[in-house]
Amino acid sequence: MHFQQFYLGCLSHASYVIGSGGVAAVVDPQRDVGIYIEDATRQGLEIRYVIETHLHADFISGHRELAAMTGAAIYLGSQAGAGFPHVAVHDGDELRFGDCVLRFLETPGHTLESISIVVIDLAKSPEPDAVLTGDTLFIGDVGRPDLAPGLTPQQLAGMLYESLQTKLMTLPDSVAVFPAHGAGSLCGRQMSTERSSTIGQQRAENFALQAKTKDEFVRLLTAELPERPGYFAQDAELNRSGPTPLADLPLPEALSPHAVLEIQHAGGVVLDTRSSGQFGGGHVPSAIHIGLSGQFASWAGRVIGLGQKIVLVAEDHDVMLEARTRLARVGMEEVAGYLEEGMAGWYSAGLAVAEVPQVTVQDVQREMGHLQVVDVRQPGEWESGHLEHATLKPLGKLADTLSDLDRIRPVAVHCKSGYRSSIGTSILKRAGFENVVNVIGGIDAWKACGLPVVVPGEEKAPAAKTAGVTEAG
Repeated sequence: MHFQQFYLGCLSHASYVIGSGGVAAVVDPQRDVGIYIEDATRQGLEIRYVIETHLHADFISGHRELAAMTGAAIYLGSQAGAGFPHVAVHDGDELRFGDCVLRFLETPGHTLESISIVVIDLAKSPEPDAVLTGDTLFIGDVGRPDLAPGLTPQQLAGMLYESLQTKLMTLPDSVAVFPAHGAGSLCGRQMSTERSSTIGQQRAENFALQAKTKDEFVRLLTAELPERPGYFAQDAELNRSGPTPLADLPLPEALSPHAVLEIQHAGGVVLDTRSSGQFGGGHVPSAIHIGLSGQFASWAGRVIGLGQKIVLVAEDHDVMLEARTRLARVGMEEVAGYLEEGMAGWYSAGLAVAEVPQVTVQDVQREMGHLQVVDVRQPGEWESGHLEHATLKPLGKLADTLSDLDRIRPVAVHCKSGYRSSIGTSILKRAGFENVVNVIGGIDAWKACGLPVVVPGEEKAPAAKTAGVTEAG
């Protein structure tokens, strides 16, 4: 049996190709589906089945496009209510091809239609070999229970408990676990960087599975749920109705600096994808900065949202096309164009340029009494150690929490390593704050230099506990 995991780091997303006897199934495909066709071709397989473990909220799936390109049938949980032709699966339904058996389990809780897929390789044994758990069971965590409209998180958490305890946890300890997401995804809170595990290991180590009772599990899962980005509901509905094929989206046009200004003045967003240093050295005024090197698309969806007209600023044409593809993966399709010749063209046109100074942690310590220090990390990271006199303003909520900042005093923005803080500086600049600086290296650099941090409940100390971080940068 051929089994291949594809991991898309920028979305912390795992998808799979399973093949045997010349036939293949693709599970939870990303929007740009060429990788699955290439893999199947190399293995001499024909893709006949496209399976979704649920209607994903954090990215646009390639299920319809892949089905159209290969003639495959789409399989979804019976509660999906999708608006396109598909096969609705129930507990115990099976797909058989070659030596492979895929047995479906309905495992609601993350969403109503969530399913898990038990994989049996008959060439090895008639017993289960692996299980694809979608967003029901992660490595180290379980799915968030707040993504089904009309149901409370408590109701969904109760369903999730039953799905885990009566179905997944009844599988043998040796069964390998392959989820749909890993660390960095907002679909959970404490996901591991590991991309697979076993039922036995998760039974022993997964924090959510240590709850002794259903009530304890529900309380654990619904306490302090992480931010749910606004675009999640939109993505889920696009996946339910069937998104536009990626190949049908128009390519961005080259735009002169003055054409970019016109779009910006009409309400469009200039999105600068370069590094923090390049953005800080000079950028289009009021541009949003989200570096392509990190979780670019996820942050673009959270900060900008779907439906906004976007102009890209990139280092070169290939980088611009990569940015456009990543935006499309989360449903951001209104890319009107890109700045022709990048910032070089902007400079040549003699237009105004904005800057964000990049400062060291030593600079921040020296000027602490004069600075407003804004920490854009998550609350869990803050609790593990923060700068004295800093103010916590998580990046996802930053634009709505600026009213208590002094617009005259300088603002220094930091995060873990400098990625999210640069996004934060662009939000502040766009909101009219003039004197804004980005802290190079963030709190990682602060700790590395032995500078003091405050840990709630402890005295100020030069080192802090490691945070349970779910977002990079």
